[in-house]
Amino acid sequence: MSSTLTLTAVATLVGVTVGALFAFLRVPIPAPPELPGVMAIVGIYFGFKLVEYTDWGFDLLDAIGL
Repeated sequence: MSSTLTLTAVATLVGVTVGALFAFLRVPIPAPPELPGVMAIVGIYFGFKLVEYTDWGFDLLDAIGL
């Protein structure tokens, strides 16, 4: 199994465990509790990866001298 696949599986397991713990303790999760909010986060990730893949972008920190 590749390290990326292993890391993804472990991250998923940790996420499910933490989500279950939040639900068990009846505290709100620090993420959007509805599917549209979750899909917005997924969209942000895919948009980031798309720009990274196409190597198109603007270095804002470099532009402002940081």
